[in-house]
Amino acid sequence: MSASYPRLFSPLTIRGHEIRNRILSTGHQTYLAQAGLPGEDFIAYHAARARGGVGLIVTEAARFHSSSMTQSPDLVIVSDDAIGHYARLASAVHEHGARIIGQLSHAGRVSRRMQNGMRGVVFAPSSVPENRFHTVPREMPTEMVTEIVAALAEGARRYIEAGYDGVELMASHGLLFAQFLNPASNLRKDCYGGSLENRMRALRESLIAARSAIGAGPMIGLRISADELDEGGLDQATVLEACRDLSAAGLVDYVNTTVGTMAALGASVHVVPPMEIAPAYVAEHSRRIRAVVTVPVFVAGRINQPQIAEEVLAAGQADMCAMTRALITDPEMPNKAHSGRSDDIRACIGCNQACIGHFHAGQSISCIQNPITGREVRLAGIPQSSQKRKILIAGAGPAGMKAAITAAQMGHKVILAEAGPQAGGQALLAQLLPERAEFGGLVTNLLAELAGHDVDLRLNTRVSAELAARIAPDALILATGSKPVETPVEGRDSGNVIEACDLLAGRARPGARVVVADWRCDWIGIGIAVLLQRAGHHVRLAVNGIAAGQNLQQYVRDHWAGRLHEAGIEVIPYARLFGIDDDNAYFLHGASGQPTIMEGVDSLILCSGRAPDAALEQELGGCGLPFITIGDCTIARSAEEAIYDGLVEVRGFLDALDQKG
Repeated sequence: MSASYPRLFSPLTIRGHEIRNRILSTGHQTYLAQAGLPGEDFIAYHAARARGGVGLIVTEAARFHSSSMTQSPDLVIVSDDAIGHYARLASAVHEHGARIIGQLSHAGRVSRRMQNGMRGVVFAPSSVPENRFHTVPREMPTEMVTEIVAALAEGARRYIEAGYDGVELMASHGLLFAQFLNPASNLRKDCYGGSLENRMRALRESLIAARSAIGAGPMIGLRISADELDEGGLDQATVLEACRDLSAAGLVDYVNTTVGTMAALGASVHVVPPMEIAPAYVAEHSRRIRAVVTVPVFVAGRINQPQIAEEVLAAGQADMCAMTRALITDPEMPNKAHSGRSDDIRACIGCNQACIGHFHAGQSISCIQNPITGREVRLAGIPQSSQKRKILIAGAGPAGMKAAITAAQMGHKVILAEAGPQAGGQALLAQLLPERAEFGGLVTNLLAELAGHDVDLRLNTRVSAELAARIAPDALILATGSKPVETPVEGRDSGNVIEACDLLAGRARPGARVVVADWRCDWIGIGIAVLLQRAGHHVRLAVNGIAAGQNLQQYVRDHWAGRLHEAGIEVIPYARLFGIDDDNAYFLHGASGQPTIMEGVDSLILCSGRAPDAALEQELGGCGLPFITIGDCTIARSAEEAIYDGLVEVRGFLDALDQKG
């Protein structure tokens, strides 16, 4: 037990299985499965979290029936041939003292079911259209429901034969069992539709069949959305009654609560809630479920710090806290918190860029703050250089700070020089936008890591050829960042054109009537529009893309789409900026090429692209010292690529120096 977090680090026993603490990694898509099975990368990913001290790992949703197969690399557990693969994963997790549970899922209508590039046949309780993937499913024949129940039981058996401690059935996020429970999506006339008792039948039969298949020892859990938070979604009253009945019948050993549904754009935001949503906001929902059941209740939803989890447990709102993204960011979070090293925890900032963002982009899971996540096989461990060198790093943005940490870890003497008064680069401006303050945690975390290493951080120090000659480093790392692209806009030199960075830094004040020209289509244009609207300006947001936030992770984009609508901010898509005069802004429609004139404009805010700041690279070109460019001064991208460069590119650069001798 930890003195700082006595409840979080107290053990929890479920059906005779002692779990060492109350920290849970929920089932989440990693895109690491190989041919539907846990391979080397998948096992290494979960083993790292088990080694880091997590109590319970629930592995991601596995497909157990042919009617829910997709082309994405989801886990599949339809054959006994898979048991050996899952056994290796279970063994790796158990080796480090954690428990492991396998998730069983059927998407029902919440699916596009791509097969060979074509949409496959989607089955659901009833032929009710789905509002996110725009699917109209076929109604499952009664015999298919019976077949799915039997297939789920077989999937459960395979997990247990592989050495898992239990299984978890998904009735959350608008998936198949939630569709059966919901009278809006279950219009059946047979024994699986109508009354709540009938709508629960498929889930109840599946729980009974799973127990029969796995015996009395293993755990059986239920993942459920306490409220789908959508018009026509599964409501809280129905969920409370269902949980109470299943608990009273002894069919579930725990209830794992969340909110939201994958079946609607707005409510799907809650599947992986971004930083704009308050921490631990689901805990009041889990408290209500806990009041009507006799089994432990888990809760998810932006619990990213051990102190938040401790508060939830102390308030009696849950028995275990899901801290999935906290573990994605820092697998060692439990060990650090337990041993009194909470200040060393790399806290999740809820950006969603590389965790669920990678999944939606069809890429393996990672983390913008921790590039090792998802790449444990390739990047785990800290290589040591054969020769200690003096390394001068120019620029203390995310790339430069990560480079300094990497070089120090490899055994070098590091001088990190920052031209400005603060380390942090563009992240310092990003945190000034509405509901984005948590992005500044990225800088806080990097500074904490820097403090743990022998790095000479020099602020207000601009690197030049002269300074480099004075310091006489063995090598240079340039992380000087980027600068706004000078967009060719007619009237740009008039006093009513303002760069976004100048606005955020307080170097310019806009007039009453503002147009935000958003070339980037990310959170900057949206954030500035909302910031100015809240300050009393009349704002229009003109985006050079198909929608505001086009380049954001889907849940972040949809959250902000809702906020823009609530604020009454007019969004003009396909708007390519042409020019401005004293009172009007001129755009071309990006698809038709036709002109659009926005009248009554006092200020035009430019959210432009950024270009590498290559001045120092050019100045040092003939200095004779080995150097590398990283982050935005190579090419302007996001904090994810900057930090990746600071780890991976810097390791490669320093390794190459070793090889040269």
